[in-house]
Amino acid sequence: MGEVYRDIHQEPIRLEVRDGDHMVGICQAILVPARRGRHLSVPYGPVIATPEALGPMVEALKKIAREKNCAFMRMSPFWPEAESRGSPLPEATPSPLHLLAEHVWYVPLKNPDPWAFPSLRQTALSPTPPPTATEHFADDTSPSLEKRRSGEGPAVRGPEALRPERGEGPGVGAVHAESETCSTEEIFKQMRSTARNLIRRAEKEGVTIIASEDPLRDLPQFLALHDETRKRHGFTPYTDAFFRAQIARFAPRKECTLYLAKYQGETIAASIHMHLGGETSYHHGASAEKFKKIPASYLLQWTAIQDALKRGDHVYNFWGIAPIEEKSKDPASAEATAGRQSPHLRPHAADYGGQAKSKHPFAGVTLFKTGFGGNVLNLVHCFDIPLSPMYRLTRTFEQLRKWKRGF
Repeated sequence: MGEVYRDIHQEPIRLEVRDGDHMVGICQAILVPARRGRHLSVPYGPVIATPEALGPMVEALKKIAREKNCAFMRMSPFWPEAESRGSPLPEATPSPLHLLAEHVWYVPLKNPDPWAFPSLRQTALSPTPPPTATEHFADDTSPSLEKRRSGEGPAVRGPEALRPERGEGPGVGAVHAESETCSTEEIFKQMRSTARNLIRRAEKEGVTIIASEDPLRDLPQFLALHDETRKRHGFTPYTDAFFRAQIARFAPRKECTLYLAKYQGETIAASIHMHLGGETSYHHGASAEKFKKIPASYLLQWTAIQDALKRGDHVYNFWGIAPIEEKSKDPASAEATAGRQSPHLRPHAADYGGQAKSKHPFAGVTLFKTGFGGNVLNLVHCFDIPLSPMYRLTRTFEQLRKWKRGF
């Protein structure tokens, strides 16, 4: 992804922290030259194996951000909200806006649920002791902390690469040795009945789903639908250059699939999915208003889930949904509902007595995604580290934007 951002003229900055021969921290930051404030963005990072790695990593990032004339740093780590006891960084402040999805809806494809393990808890959320080698690690010339450009240094593949060798249990997203792949029947049964009916209806209507053999060639079909979808819903889109760079970088590595839904000779829906480390994630989607009564998107997602099962993936990640408002926290009620499902698969959000906030911009897509069954993983809200007085102006602007968007 860093190279994707480089292709659209946003510099990636890669850091790692080592304790002797052991890698104990890694992150990728993106230099964002935004008009609202030049800043360093750290999406879903840093990833650390020990609490001691966080301080040196942040100090190094702050040094680089100041050298790049950034007004602030924005960090959105993949840390479960339930395990958080506040920000581990005293200088951090909650960001006015989210950086990436913080309420992640996913369908576990293995029994038991890989993301329900206690090992999902991040040691980074424990009180962090003062780092003893901050200056040493923050020195860009130090052999223990290196900027990594593409092709330099050892490859790191998936979260397992940062699993502490002396730690307990598997890393985030790792699959238990005794896990079993869910059947398509189990996955289909846990869906909301409406979703199952719409999938069947799309098949009866003659919708066919194609996984493009040449995603770059077929990308214009997605771009046309995406532009139409953007105008219809009024959201701020990724640029066409971003989509081209993403496809160009990942499709040759077999880590990206472009799905096209065909109906009466036309492409009426399309989506881009990413595959890595046993996870398939739904990144981008679009559909045609002309055929809005044809539920092609439901069949498209179901096809992608079945393909993920065939690959042996352990999680299908729908990404962001609106926050779920809990109407009832009666454990007996939740247990009774869960008992009607597979013992390892979670029912959709509505079965727990919760529903998406109706005025939230993601309310519509939440209804769609949760219809496929699954569970929600709530992550900590992203936080900012101010580096200059200019940050106050950015914060005021973003608070106004948040209010206008309805978040």
